[in-house]
Amino acid sequence: MTLNAVVFDLFRGYRSPFVPNILPSLNEHIRNQARRELKPLIAEAKRRTAEHRRSIAALKRHVLQLTRELAAVKKQLPNTPRTEVSGEVLKKSRLRIDGLKTHRTKLGLSAKDYGKLMGVSGLTIYNWEAGKSKPRRSQLPRIVSVRGIGKREALERLKIAK
Repeated sequence: MTLNAVVFDLFRGYRSPFVPNILPSLNEHIRNQARRELKPLIAEAKRRTAEHRRSIAALKRHVLQLTRELAAVKKQLPNTPRTEVSGEVLKKSRLRIDGLKTHRTKLGLSAKDYGKLMGVSGLTIYNWEAGKSKPRRSQLPRIVSVRGIGKREALERLKIAK
């Protein structure tokens, strides 16, 4: 067999006994070469990924800290704009729980919104109305100031509080 015939047989898919099968060793060499070239690129990508994850974790911690600080500042701020109630008016006013519920209904507000006006939670309003608890003495000026407002002013105050 001539050399041309051997090469021709190789390309047709026929394997000649005279030409060794170099395809598996060639494939292995190409795979090894590709691994060698990719190894530093993969290492760099892993390093950058770890760096990004660390920075994301640091940002999350910072956001959490800022959220906590904001919550602390919000607790210190009054929930509603306060109107001054004189001591004389405060002494004359009586607190009737059913009157509180009637006023809330008249304003058409939920307990949550009514609580925002008074600077307490909606659950506190429900507890007051159900007779499970009573307002503190320190909350009376806010209750008196809210009892004297109408529906429009209540909605304005709620817009300001949000």
